[in-house]
Amino acid sequence: MSYINTIADLEAQTYGTGAVGMFGNSLLKAAGGLSGLHAAHDAATQTNPVSGIAGNLYNQIYGQKVWSMLNRECNALSIISKRPYTSSGWRVLSERPAGGSGNSLSIGVTGDSTLTTLGATTLRADLIGGVPENAGLNTANDGLGPIAPTYTTLFTSPKIVAHQFAFSELAMEMAQIDDGIGDIRAQLREDMGKHHAEVQNAMLVMPLENYDAGSAVATTTVANIDRNYTSLYKVITSAAELAAMETANLVGDKDGTATSHIYGSNRDSASFLDSAVSFGATYASTAARQLTLTVLNSMIRDLRIAGGSPKVILTGYDTLQTLSDLLQAQERFMDRKEIVPTVNGVRGVKGSEVGFRVSTYYDIPLIPVAAMPSTGVNSACIADMLFLDTDHLWLSVMKPTQYFEDGISNGNPFGVGTLGNKALYRTIGEVGCSYFKGQGKITNLL
Repeated sequence: MSYINTIADLEAQTYGTGAVGMFGNSLLKAAGGLSGLHAAHDAATQTNPVSGIAGNLYNQIYGQKVWSMLNRECNALSIISKRPYTSSGWRVLSERPAGGSGNSLSIGVTGDSTLTTLGATTLRADLIGGVPENAGLNTANDGLGPIAPTYTTLFTSPKIVAHQFAFSELAMEMAQIDDGIGDIRAQLREDMGKHHAEVQNAMLVMPLENYDAGSAVATTTVANIDRNYTSLYKVITSAAELAAMETANLVGDKDGTATSHIYGSNRDSASFLDSAVSFGATYASTAARQLTLTVLNSMIRDLRIAGGSPKVILTGYDTLQTLSDLLQAQERFMDRKEIVPTVNGVRGVKGSEVGFRVSTYYDIPLIPVAAMPSTGVNSACIADMLFLDTDHLWLSVMKPTQYFEDGISNGNPFGVGTLGNKALYRTIGEVGCSYFKGQGKITNLL
């Protein structure tokens, strides 16, 4: 692992260089999943969609092209930065030597008069570093009491995301004749790859209600949800928001491991783990508020005061339309910027038709995500807005997406136990965050 410094290094080790006799990167970098395909070509009865005399005179021709009827957009997965998974933990500065863990130094007139408390939460205005001539180094009253920063360790474990699918030998052969699809394996690889990516995208925007739902949703705990990537919603929250969600019965016990525990720490009370969250006064139905420029601008201001620098805003199409209508009503318009996303750590090259133009607000790209949920009791709420500082928020990739296949077409039916092939897409990684206060979220919007 010593030579793996970038995501490109990791992919080179995983996929190789594409030499003769090896699978090409284009195939291996695809992503996907399904359950299985066993077309009933050997069924005794087949239903002809054309009935009557005409049914015997001509056949329906469907063609080999398969048209997707589904929106399989994966913008959240595409836009989040990727890093090689080189360690399972990281160290953070959680409190200043004095002045606590707030966004700025806490200075008052009633702070620690002797500075004997390590990591004091409030500095006394006359004891912040100005000392008398020839001050004694051990004289606390002179403002030279011992102080020290507070350091904390965070850790995680890689998550395995895998989807298996299968197809029979007969299905592969029948697809080559009549009005078959042709190369059924290629079609399945494509569709399953999209599914694999789509699921990872859904994991990233999984709402907190799905971790431990309260009675306003459906009182239940999803036992295995921590096998997924840690959701951006679990990363970007606060003790205050979790308390408000528990009061509104959106989540169950906020102090349980499902919602408040993250990276080996706990959000039971305000701490360095808190992100900037704007949800209004409460999560009661009557407290849902309109999206205004003041709400937006306040979030950007708070993030910058906290030392964050939002690089992208994720939101739903309804919220994006609401913002656009709001700006047009005030005769203001959003700018547009070309975004080149990364997929599986591969960044597109400008000018090669891999980028797309998106709206911006204060020069921050607004990325629409179809799967973006809305947090709130009011059924009229529109999608939330996530403000990401991707310098401090990433997807650690231990194993980029890989495709595996074996079976009768590979000369090994005994390996899969069927007269067909089985295939698998697998990705290993996990979401990490090194600065929570730089991430933001706006919810409870109408």
